[in-house]
Amino acid sequence: MTRVRWKVGSVPFAHVCLLEELTSVVISVPRMVPLHWCLLWLLLPLGSRTQKLPTRDEELFQMQIRDKAFFHDSSVIPDGAEISSYLFRDTPKRYFFVVEEDNTPLSVTVTPCDAPLEWKLTLQELPEEASGEGSGDPEPLEQQKQQILKEEGTELFSYKGNDVEYFLSSSSPSGLYQLELLSTEKDTHFKVYATTTPESDQPYPELPYDPRVDVTSLGRTTITLAWKPSPTASLLRQPIQYCVVINKEHNFKSLCAVEAKLSADDAFMLAPKPGLDFSPFDFAHFGFPAENPGKDRLLAKPAPKLGRHAYTRPKVDTQKICIGNKNLFTVSDLKPDTQYYFDVFVVNSNSNTSTAYVGTFARTKEEAKQKTVELKDGKVTDVFVKRKGAKFLRFAPVSSHQKVTFFVHACLDAVQIQVRRDGRLLLAQSVEGIRQFQLRGKPKAKYLIRLKGNRKGAAMLKILATTRPTKQSFPSLPDDTRIKAFDKLRTCSSATVAWLGTQERNKFCIYKKEVDENYNEDQKRREQNQCLGPEARKKSEKVLCKYFHSQNLQKAVTTETIRGLQPGKAYLLDVYVIGHGGHSVKYQSKVVKTRKFC
Repeated sequence: MTRVRWKVGSVPFAHVCLLEELTSVVISVPRMVPLHWCLLWLLLPLGSRTQKLPTRDEELFQMQIRDKAFFHDSSVIPDGAEISSYLFRDTPKRYFFVVEEDNTPLSVTVTPCDAPLEWKLTLQELPEEASGEGSGDPEPLEQQKQQILKEEGTELFSYKGNDVEYFLSSSSPSGLYQLELLSTEKDTHFKVYATTTPESDQPYPELPYDPRVDVTSLGRTTITLAWKPSPTASLLRQPIQYCVVINKEHNFKSLCAVEAKLSADDAFMLAPKPGLDFSPFDFAHFGFPAENPGKDRLLAKPAPKLGRHAYTRPKVDTQKICIGNKNLFTVSDLKPDTQYYFDVFVVNSNSNTSTAYVGTFARTKEEAKQKTVELKDGKVTDVFVKRKGAKFLRFAPVSSHQKVTFFVHACLDAVQIQVRRDGRLLLAQSVEGIRQFQLRGKPKAKYLIRLKGNRKGAAMLKILATTRPTKQSFPSLPDDTRIKAFDKLRTCSSATVAWLGTQERNKFCIYKKEVDENYNEDQKRREQNQCLGPEARKKSEKVLCKYFHSQNLQKAVTTETIRGLQPGKAYLLDVYVIGHGGHSVKYQSKVVKTRKFC
């Protein structure tokens, strides 16, 4: 299929003049229209009364010349290509493109890098080419100008956050589309991908059915990682490579965020200054050639008084290593007894687009004999246990106590836990998901906790021990954390569910996600780290949040009806309970299916 939806070469002649002024540069395409031709075209009506330019194009062009700030720092979005750009804090940036035909498919994807973004997509209908009486005479300039300024356009989509979010429509109307982005936190980078053929395009590499990164070997200075290969290479025969990222702070959501965290490269040492038109320097890095490199050469190196000082990023302990198409990699030169976070990204070598696997974290072995980890009262501790390995923790309350409460949150696979008090075995159980244990205390008692991984793979978990359960960071949980779905209350567009609460007032948030009909719990465990909270979910998946509790545990149950669902579709429902300390715990996921016929 030939893409002609918003290619500059397919836009009417005067529209090209308008879009070229929007970008402050002549777009280099086979049907390029130089700026002086546009001006000559606009002056033709002055020399001939028998040939008039369409009123819409002439007046719009004249209007934007007089009110240049209206389209300041804007550019044209290419069809089917990912672009990278830069945002200054509190300085919006706008992109424009024209869709000439009705019922055109449209997809726009925005990837924030190192800061959350606010962005929205709006549609502005262009004025008619002639006046209402059909005389062909141009309408007064001020009249058309006021018409455009009053019509702010129809908002199609908006988002605020740092997730990779997209707008998708199978049938979009013709008109002038505007994508506006804003960063209120700090100067930042971002990426935009847009296409009019979303069904045939496969811009981002696909993940395998099990997208987790596994730790297969753990040493004092080395850790070996393994992951399933991407179907993009094996099935679609597209060239890919894997990039491994190692750091000590956290996992990353996108390769763009990784690159923003790394040391500044030469391409962004000098960032464009807001308030000035883009220079050839900017377009050279964003995929646009300069109109006259010789004439504007000085603009690429702004004087210190006009431009910002060289932007130097702080050094961070982050490594990015691209290893080709291998799906096994050993990270070396690590520090003993240090926790590291590992992310793997599959990168399409042709388009340079990427997709993130589900990252993991691990702690290297200690230099000497493994020490027992000391637990502090009321503090959450992250623990990594290798496959078939064991980890010992010690809890010694500083004051007398009657009870001790242990909260254990297994992030991935199940883990075995044993608790001994002064050598006496008090507890031995297998933990999957979230569990809470309350044991009888004893003055000056010391507790030894042994965690053992299973044969399937390494285990990650969060554990908290406290003698003051009323002041702990985890929210209180009922004995049963299942979500119940009422089959008789199912409709074609809604599902009704219920879950238990406690006597403590907590905040509950429910999320929904459409899944395949064959989706099962094993797939759910493979796809996500169970310790991730609602901040890792897309904003579009959120249903609602509410507070709930009951002093009578027999009545501590709440119901909720999720509406706006599609007939005959399966949905994964998740309920998060958020405690006073900010830690969240997810109930057991539930898959519900709406009725196909009502």
